[in-house]
Formats: sequence, structure tokens, C-alpha cells
Amino acid sequence: MFLDHTGCHLLIALNSTEVLYVNRNLQKVRPLARWKGQLVESVGWNKAMGTESSTGPILVGTAQGQIFEAELSASEGGLFGPAPDLYFRPLYVLNEEGGPAPVCSLEADRGPDGRGFVIATTRQRLFQFIGRATEGAEAQGYAGLFAAYVDHPPPFREFPSSLGYSELAFYTPKLRSAPRAFAWMMGDGVLYGALDFGRPDSLLSEERVWEYPEGMGPGASPPLAIVLTQFHFLLLLADRVEAVCTLTGQVVLRDHFLEKFGALRHMVKDSSTGHLWAHTERAVFRYHVQREARDVWRTYLDMNRFDLAKEYCRERPDCLDTVLAREADFCFRQRRYLESARCYALTQSYFEEIALKFLEARQEEALAEFLQRKLASLKPAERTQATLLTTWLTELYLSRLGALQGDPEALNLYRETRDHFRAFLSSPRHKEWLFTSRASIHELLASHGDAEHMVYFAVIMQDYERVVAYHCQHEAYEEALAVLARHRDPQLFYKFSPVLIRHIPRQLVDAWIEMGSRLDARHLIPALVNYSQGGEAQQVSQAIRYMEFCVNVLGETEQAIHNYLLSLYARGQPASLLAYLEQAGASAHRVHYDLKYALRLCAEHGHHRACVHVYKVLELYEEAVDLALQVDVDLAKQCADLPEEDEELRKKLWLKIARHVVQEEEDVQTAMACLASCPLLKIEDVLPFFPDFVTIDHFKEAICSSLKAYNHHIQELQREMEEATASAQRIRRDLQELRGRYGTVEPQDKCATCDFPLLNRPFYLFLCGHMFHADCLLQAVRPGLPAYKQARLEELQRKLGATPPPTKGSARAKEAEGGAAAGGPSREQLKADLDELVAAECVYCGELMIRSIDRPFIDPQQYEQEHLSWL
Repeated sequence: MFLDHTGCHLLIALNSTEVLYVNRNLQKVRPLARWKGQLVESVGWNKAMGTESSTGPILVGTAQGQIFEAELSASEGGLFGPAPDLYFRPLYVLNEEGGPAPVCSLEADRGPDGRGFVIATTRQRLFQFIGRATEGAEAQGYAGLFAAYVDHPPPFREFPSSLGYSELAFYTPKLRSAPRAFAWMMGDGVLYGALDFGRPDSLLSEERVWEYPEGMGPGASPPLAIVLTQFHFLLLLADRVEAVCTLTGQVVLRDHFLEKFGALRHMVKDSSTGHLWAHTERAVFRYHVQREARDVWRTYLDMNRFDLAKEYCRERPDCLDTVLAREADFCFRQRRYLESARCYALTQSYFEEIALKFLEARQEEALAEFLQRKLASLKPAERTQATLLTTWLTELYLSRLGALQGDPEALNLYRETRDHFRAFLSSPRHKEWLFTSRASIHELLASHGDAEHMVYFAVIMQDYERVVAYHCQHEAYEEALAVLARHRDPQLFYKFSPVLIRHIPRQLVDAWIEMGSRLDARHLIPALVNYSQGGEAQQVSQAIRYMEFCVNVLGETEQAIHNYLLSLYARGQPASLLAYLEQAGASAHRVHYDLKYALRLCAEHGHHRACVHVYKVLELYEEAVDLALQVDVDLAKQCADLPEEDEELRKKLWLKIARHVVQEEEDVQTAMACLASCPLLKIEDVLPFFPDFVTIDHFKEAICSSLKAYNHHIQELQREMEEATASAQRIRRDLQELRGRYGTVEPQDKCATCDFPLLNRPFYLFLCGHMFHADCLLQAVRPGLPAYKQARLEELQRKLGATPPPTKGSARAKEAEGGAAAGGPSREQLKADLDELVAAECVYCGELMIRSIDRPFIDPQQYEQEHLSWL
């Protein structure tokens, strides 16, 4: 009987050369007419195309050595219905030396690369048919695969001994996956190996023949069937089952069956569940494989196949440690010290024992590898161990570099070791530990005199101060500046600038300028002061260059910077001093330098024009004119015109200029020019300064001009008096007309605000025609008045309320008049003041209405309440 992997199709081959077909979903057995006359020995099921209703193309091996292709369908067949065997055609004939041989086993499958293969066995041979399916090959079945071997025989394995039959078994990890290993039970033993789908000519690899155990074989008790698992193959005998390990060939299980069950007949494996089934004449038994790989690692370990051993004990730390320790010892014995060190680092072995082991073998490189891997496995809390390991590793590298440095033949090894050392120092994984122990590492580097790596390590640890200090000590100032410019740390610039500016001032100033606003120029002034004290032009020019950059480019407003720039200009570049002062402006509140310091500085160095400018900024115009007269009269004239709002001061300053011109320079023409330049001066102001011998001819024109000016001024005054007299007369006439104006109020007239009759209460009548009740006008005017007028209005109302209305001829009226005469305001005066506030202009036609044009219609404080009232 042959059952497919799905359990849906069953073939029953009879000795009478008839074959019956049974489907799980049908109730009857159906004969296969096309198969009649063939003694079926094996069937190769189609795992890729088989379904519950159809087998797809399958292979059938017969006792005559023929391989047929067939396909079965579970469709119901009636009297004239279709037969279950859709077709049955021959494909190939297997031959041995004596001719055709029975096909004992057939296995057909497809590899992960898409290639199809068929493995068929006879009593002594194992054949392989391999080929890639072409387009449309699924419908053709296996015809194309076998057609490639028509002209030449397929590759095969042959063994001389024979059991009279053979059986092939595959190991497939998962259902519908490609098989991974095979086992062929034949006369000489069991041929076991892996299936390698990458090989073009043969799938079989790692082949080996395991001989049958003692008491089993062709001459004794031959095996009846074979089943392959991941690490064992099980052989079925008449009275027992023996399990043999595929790794060692040793029997690991013998399971004997009692005679009451009868002799064992066959054993198969369920590919879907992995269960093993064996049956006797009277019973069926099931084997369930559990944790088959639990002790495989020991087998691989004994075989020194450490990679596989580690793979199968990866989840068992104790076993993995055993494997690693064994592998490390093995590599150490083989003198593969680096591999041994890597394995030792992963074990829990004693650290001191392993370190001494490498030291005794004088394998410092392997010891360094071991220490590095141990360092990488440390936890953050193990700071002491990390410090010890990093220091030890540094010492090992330095010792090795020192030993190799003087040997010209070991130059390549020296460079390789140096690269490894630098990789260790710059490793991000070790950065935390190296930073913790950086002080001890620097001491080691210094003790070995390795300045190159001292600088390298300092750069890695970002200890740039140590790097710059090292370069400065060795007078490598440009390299020190390069480090500063590369890392742009302001504090390092402040610290090392006093040293660098004495040797490379221009380059340092360039670096300062490149740093820009990252540097605070105030902290660099001490370095510049010490440098520029030499007084040389080059020294002062570099200081000025940086200060000008701070002021002009960075826009520095710090007073100390501007004061220092002033001092540099005063000492080294007097021509730029006045330009700087003029550029700073003439407003004392906007200049950034100290005016008193600037004045003292300019005076000490004799820069008079600069002093005049500072005087102007200080608004000391008299001092400015006095000093300017010592330099240039035109400069003094400019200073005299500065106080534009103070004519008396301007006149006084121009008089000083005139006196200087007349008395000091004795130049009458220039004095006359001064008189013409200032309109405030007149000839009578200047005459006292002239000496007695000067004739009137020198300023005759000035006197005439002055007289004409006086005459013109008198005429202007007369015209203004006439216009004032005419205006006063017009005002008096308008007042007389206003006293006689009146308005008429009709009985039906109403208040413009409340729309009630006007004559019911006291009212106001305006010339524009609007009429208001007194209280209505008061309520309309009050919100538009300023706060102080509102307070005045309340005060007048309170005083009016406290003063009783007068009665004609009564004693109270006389008392009121007496009180008013005593100094208190009368009621009439209070009413007049109230009218002045309330009724000065119409509330609808006057300025009050114009001022209220931007006032909202609804008070913002009452807007929300008003808004809710509309909802």
C-alpha cells in the first residue's frame, strides 16, 4: 500500500498485477485499468501539486525497472464516467549490470532554487535526475526532466552487496519545504548525506556509509525499513527497532517488541506531524520524538565541531560556557592564540589563570585581544575593573610599539600595531572607560615618551588644552593655533592668546576674526595690551586690526573696547583718530567711548582737532572755540554755529572769533567776513575790538547795512501795530452784536436728548438751534470730559447742592450776600462756572462730538453683557 503525504490518496498494489485506488472522500475502491499488468514497487508522490481530489503528476516504479508517470483524480466514475487514472505513460527504465532492475524507491521534489529532482533506487544503485522546469512544464509533469537523460545515463551510486531490496528516506524540517538530508538502506549499510541544491551535477554531499550494527545485515537479520530524523535513522527489524546516530554511527536505542504482537512489518514517518509509525501483524505503535537535539552539542563537542556545538546549546549558558572553554583550550593547543583569546573572553574561567597562561606563552598580542574583549563585556558599574584593563592594555601596546620602533625590518608590523593601538584609543565602545582612566593613561604615555600618541589621545578625549600646551612647550605655535582654530573653544583662546600673540600675531588675529562673535574681545584685551606695549608699528597695527573688526563688523558697544581702540589710534595711527571720532557721531548719549578719557588721551598726545571734536560732543562750545582758534579759524566758526537754540551763546562765541581775528591776526577784512557770516553780530558789537588807528572806510558798508536793517525793522513794527489795532476794533464790534442775540422757544419744543417737553425743567438753548434739559446736557457732556474736568464738575454740583436758593427780601438772602462778600463763592458764580464746563459748546455741534468719533458705540466693559442680551 502507498499513501500520499496528505492522507487523501491510497494505492493498493496486488500480486496479481492489479492496482486499486481509494480516496478518503469516496466510499468505494476503484481499479486502475491502465495500470493492469504492472507490479508496482514504489510511488513518488507530487508534494507541490497534490490536492484532496487529484494527485497531480506522480511517478510509479515497477518490478520490471520501468518508471511511469500517472495522474489520478477522485471524480466519481459511472457507467460511462471518466476513469480515475487520467493517464499512465512510461518515462524511463532503470538498469543494473544484468539488465532492468526493480525500482525499489522513488522520491520526487523541488529545491529552493526551483530545480526539480528525482532520486530512484534499485537493489544496488541510486540514480539522480536533476533539471530546471521550463515554461509550461507543470502541465507536462516529469517528461521534460527525464528527457534530458535519454542520450546519456544519469549519475548514480552503486554498491556491490545487496539485500534484494533497498529503501530511501528523506529528512524534511517542515511540511512542503525542501528536504535537507537523505538515508539509503542497501546491502553494505546505510548511505547517509546532505542534499546540496547548489551543486550542478549531483545533489548528494557529505556522503558516508554507516555499516549495520552487529547482528544486522544481509547474512544475519536484514533491516526491513528505515526512517530518517534530524540526527538519527531508525532501522526496523523483525523483532526490534534500532536508532543509530547519524553523527557517530552509534546505536542509541534498541526497542524490542514482544512475540505476542507478532513480527514487525513496516515503519513510516508522518511528514506533517513528525510522528513515527510501526506496525506488526496484530498492532500499530507510535513513536513521538521529543528534544532530539538536547545532547547533540556533546557529540559535536567530542568531534571538535565547535560552531555546531554552540548552535545547539545557545539557550543553555552552562553548556555554552563548556563548549567555549573546550574550544579555547583546543585553539591554544593548536597555537591559534588569537582565536583562543576570543573564546576565553566569552567564558566564565578565572581571569588571572587565563592571563598568566598567555604571559607564560609570551603571547602579548593574544593577551591584548583577551583584555579588549573582557573590557567590552564589562558593565557600567564595574569601573575598577575597567580602569585596570584599559591601563594594562595601554601598557601592552606601548611596550610592543617601543620594541618594534627601532627595528627597520618590522616597520610594517609597527604600523599595524600602531593602527590597532589608535583604534583602541578611539573606539566608541571603550570611550567611557578611557575617559575615566585618562589621567593614568597620560602618565603611561609620558613615561614611555610617546608624545605622538599623547597628543592623539588628548584629541580623542577632547582634552585640547593639553594638546595646545604641548605644542606651545615645543614651540610649535602654528600647530597649536591650528588646534585652537579647529575646535573653536573660546576659553582656550583666552588662555593661550598671550603666548601665541608674541610669536604669530598676524595668524592669531586672523583666527580671532574667523571666530567672530564667539570670542569676547574684553578677555583678549590683556593679551593685546602686553603685546602692543613694545610700541612697534607692526604690533600696534595688529591690535588695531582686531579692534576695528570688533567695532565695525561685530558692532561692539562695550566701552572698554572703544577706549582701547582710541588709545591705539592716539599712539599708532593719529590720522584715523579723528575719522573714528567723527564716525561715532556728535551725540554724547550715542557714543560708546568714555568722553573724559578720550579728551585726556587726545590732550596728552597733542591731537587738537580731536580734542575740539570731543569738546563739541560734550557741548563745551566755549572750550571748543578757544581750542579751535589755536588750530583753524574755520573750525572755530563751525563750533560757534553748533548751539542753534541758544542765540546768546552763539553770539558770544562769534564775538570770541571776531576778537581773535581782529586782535591776534589784525585782519580787518577777515573780521568783516566774520561779521557777514553770523547774522547775530552787528557792527556795533565788533567796533570795540578795532584799534584806534582804523579809519571808518574799512567798515563803512557794514554801518550802512546796519542802519538799513534798523530802518526795515522799525517799519515792520509799525505795520504790526496797525494790524493789532484793527483786530481789536473788530473784536469789540462782534461782542456788541453777541449781546443783542436771542432765541425763541415754543411751547411744543422738546429736549434733543430725552424728547420730552423742554419747558418742564431748566434748559439750555444754543445758537445752532439745539435745546437740552440741564440734567440731560450734563449727562451727555460728562463722559467726554477729561478726568480733571469731571472732578471739577462734581465739586461744583456738590457746592450748588449745599447752597440754598435765594429768596427776595428774606434774611437768608442777605446772609448769602454777606457770605459771598466774606470771601466764599456766590451761587451765581457757581452756576456760571458750571455753565462754563457744561454749556461752553453744543454737545452735537461742538468739538466734543468730533473728539468722540473714534469712541465705540458700546462700552467695552459692558460689551459682553450687551452681547448676551441680544441672544
